Amino acid sequence: MPGGAAEDAVAARLLSEGWLLLGRRVRVGKLEVDVLARRGDVVACVEVRGRRIDALVSAADSIDWQKKRSLAKAARILWSRRFARDESVRVVRIDLATVTWGPDGAAIEIVEGAIDPAS
Repeated sequence: MPGGAAEDAVAARLLSEGWLLLGRRVRVGKLEVDVLARRGDVVACVEVRGRRIDALVSAADSIDWQKKRSLAKAARILWSRRFARDESVRVVRIDLATVTWGPDGAAIEIVEGAIDPAS
């Protein structure tokens, strides 16, 4: 399934859980955040990964150290340029959303704080 379908599925899930979508494919300089969402005082930079159930590499295992580093950099930039002076935001974190496509449709798993922005 294309990445857009995985992002659509994750966005729908986040909305159903009370998140406000701040943007999709948010550009942070040369970097990109798949989904930027907020609930309460938490802003989540959500990396979306989709795979078919029979893929050789799981969605979570498809994120290498370079991608983790670029996500951490994007989160730090977003914090410093957009949210640090907003007293209603306590934290910007990086979540990982995996979408596994199988015969029964999409199975979505979201891991909160999956990547440390300090890394």
